Amino acid sequence: MRRIRMLLGMAVVATTLAGALTVASRGDTADAAVGPVTWSDEFNGAAGATVDGSKWNFDVGGGGFGNNELQYYTNSTNNVRQDGQGRLAITARKENPGNFQCWYGTCQYTSGRILTSGKFTQKYGRFEASIKVPKGQGIWPAFWMLGDNLGSVGWPQSGEIDIMENVGKEPNNLYGTVHGPGYSGGAGVSGKKTLGAPLGDAFHSYAVEWSPNLIVWQLDGVEFFRVTPAQANGQWVFDHPFFIILNVAVGGNWPGSPDASTSFPQTMLVDWVRVSAWNDSTPAPTGNALKSNLNGRCIDIPAGNTADGTRLQMYDCNGLAPQKWTFNSDGTLRAMGKCMDPAGGALANGTPIQLVTCNGNPVQRFTLSGAGDLVNISANRCVDIVENNSANGARLQLWDCAGTPNQKWAVA
Repeated sequence: MRRIRMLLGMAVVATTLAGALTVASRGDTADAAVGPVTWSDEFNGAAGATVDGSKWNFDVGGGGFGNNELQYYTNSTNNVRQDGQGRLAITARKENPGNFQCWYGTCQYTSGRILTSGKFTQKYGRFEASIKVPKGQGIWPAFWMLGDNLGSVGWPQSGEIDIMENVGKEPNNLYGTVHGPGYSGGAGVSGKKTLGAPLGDAFHSYAVEWSPNLIVWQLDGVEFFRVTPAQANGQWVFDHPFFIILNVAVGGNWPGSPDASTSFPQTMLVDWVRVSAWNDSTPAPTGNALKSNLNGRCIDIPAGNTADGTRLQMYDCNGLAPQKWTFNSDGTLRAMGKCMDPAGGALANGTPIQLVTCNGNPVQRFTLSGAGDLVNISANRCVDIVENNSANGARLQLWDCAGTPNQKWAVA
């Protein structure tokens, strides 16, 4: 999905690409290192009140924000207001009471976009909001962040973290994305979560937990995507403060224009936004077991033998160190100080899975998809239990991903 934004007069290009592989381990620093709340807005103002000016600024204009968007963003309570029930309402309307001019002529729509730039920024932590998104073809709500150095280094060097995006033509799909130098535009790194019902049917909690070299996305407290520097094909730029943005766009290159099926007004309701600190004093985790859907057994280092070339096996889960695997920030999967590795660096079907010294070779990068596939990134093949063997001692290999139980894994 492609979009180009303009913020504070600067052209900002951002493309979101769905389908990136994710890692589902819960054993990373960000998962356990969330500290106290540092900033929040509960939107408890009177009905019709504007937002708290000590916390939020407005973007105003109709230049298309680089995406050929159709709305004119205003600072009017007609578009951004508190509803008197503890919620923020950002409303897109098919109207133009101020004779606003857009890039395509007289504007057809108005909406709102607010941001904490100059009021609040933070490096690392948990950023979360409870939101009920609007619906309809051409409607594009978002909860996202940009680096506070945008004005000095530009985009994508500043970095972008899209916590929640949804477009009306895909009502059941949630997108989370990062953009930076070398992985912006079509190379943006993105994850998608598909629900059984439209996101706009209910309030949902959208969050990222962000720590050094790791960003984890959650929907209603459950992880669905994560990114490390190993997945970013360029410089990692998520090590400085970012600010928050909430908006509802109308039209644009990705969602397309409203049509006869789109009803107006359309409102995004925000119950609250909360930011928590990242606590770097939290002890490092020891890792998690990886359990097979085939037999309920865990990936195991036989007898804890850490000699290079030890072939990994399946064994009864026991919670001991030879079964505690950690997804490292460089993309490697580690236990007992060494890395999971395709034997000989080979990437073909049937390549055995072994334990060796971590050496920086890209073939040692593994990721666990949201569907439970443990994938070698270089080979784009899955970790597979040889011949569907359900017994203790079963060996592992690389094989074309087929969605079969002997290739499905869960963090335990």
